Amino acid sequence: VQLQAFGGGLVQAGGSLRLSCAASGPTFRRYVMGWFRQAPGKEREFVAAITWSGGATHYTDSVKGRFTMSKDNAKNTVYLEMNSLKPEDTAVYYCAADPSGSDVDHRNWDSWGQGTQVTVSS
Repeated sequence: VQLQAFGGGLVQAGGSLRLSCAASGPTFRRYVMGWFRQAPGKEREFVAAITWSGGATHYTDSVKGRFTMSKDNAKNTVYLEMNSLKPEDTAVYYCAADPSGSDVDHRNWDSWGQGTQVTVSS
């Protein structure tokens, strides 16, 4: 699975950003898609995941109610809509894919896109 992420940037606290991740490859629709983030000096952490079939989503507690992950099957793209952004959301955000996607530990995810920087100013 090949992944390409877009959409990071600089935004003020309370603002919004939308990240996109385009997927390709012969089997990517069998994978669960996820977003992770890594702040300086911290471990990479799970943010959200979605299944291509059915679109079931899962979020880490700190983003529930603020972030929404969605998919566009026609465009082979998943999105992370981030609202009410906080300075603590500042991180490099990574798109990931995995056949299972049941583990929030980034070390158990199979495929990764390049990161995109999100910076939230206070």
